[in-house]
Amino acid sequence: MLTYLISILEGLLVVLPTLMCVAFVTISERKTMASMQRRVGPNAVGYYGLLQAFADALKLLLKEFVAPTQSNPILFFLGPVITLIFSLLGYLVVPFGIGLYISDFYLSLLYMLAVGSLSTYGILLAGWSANSKYAFLGSLRSTAQLISYELILSSVVLVILLLSGNLSIISIIESQRAVSYIFPLFPLFLIFFIGSIAETNRAPFDLAEAESELVSGFMTEHSASVFVFFFLAEYASIVLICILNSILFLGGYLIILPIDLIIYILNMFIDIDNTLLYNTLVHWTSSPLNLAVKTAILFFVFVWVRASFPRIRFDQLMSVCWVVLLPIVISYVLLFPCLVQGLLIIPMNFYLL
Repeated sequence: MLTYLISILEGLLVVLPTLMCVAFVTISERKTMASMQRRVGPNAVGYYGLLQAFADALKLLLKEFVAPTQSNPILFFLGPVITLIFSLLGYLVVPFGIGLYISDFYLSLLYMLAVGSLSTYGILLAGWSANSKYAFLGSLRSTAQLISYELILSSVVLVILLLSGNLSIISIIESQRAVSYIFPLFPLFLIFFIGSIAETNRAPFDLAEAESELVSGFMTEHSASVFVFFFLAEYASIVLICILNSILFLGGYLIILPIDLIIYILNMFIDIDNTLLYNTLVHWTSSPLNLAVKTAILFFVFVWVRASFPRIRFDQLMSVCWVVLLPIVISYVLLFPCLVQGLLIIPMNFYLL
């Protein structure tokens, strides 16, 4: 019994701060876009508008829940719940720092990708169960988009697996102590980031929620509390995909610059024992603050892209995936094994896979 209570408390220690983070992320997005468009943004509820997200959530929760008469009421309610649950489950394997994680097992990266893929079922169920052509077309678009760009993300992960030799997220982070993967794999980072924007249905790839075509897409018939589930799931997925970008390419909770380079720069100005300096830097450069800063910067780029680029057509979206990005990723998947084998830099633990 005590084991189950500890597991529940561990889950709450991750889920509750995540939901609080989602609330303030929405405020930061609205304030950032307002600044880019020379508007004020939320500034009335709380100091500097910091309580606006809680006011919006309270407004939606107090509204009457209305479902279409010809809908499937069970699936209509379960769709948003499934989407939110699977959006939050990915946080259970995120290492926020050294020893700061709920679970770490050998296939944690594969688990995160699989859980993120399962949220597609919630979107499909919600769109189909509403018995509305706009919601159904939005769910079909979203499903096609997510399945297509998951191929891009999983293909990029193959290259990361080749360099790290492990599917454990902590092992991938620790393998970047010498150099972050963004330096040798910068083109793949750009492709992965573009795929992340499309995977989260964000502008300019938010074709599933195109207001001019499909009203609100798969969320057209949802309101009140069930709409809150979709809203939380969307921003929880955005924060999670930013964390995944930070882990795979920016070193996660590690500082992005190599420790040896920092020691070399410091030795140019001060004379200090390298062993003592190295041990100190290993301790202070492995901080949850590093992951938080990297995630915040990537989220700012998400908002920047949304405020800068117009929405593209759905056929253009699919063409970018299958005609442009996928051939580039496949060429990298074929090229890097040749380079790794030719330079004899295959990780030792890769042979244990």
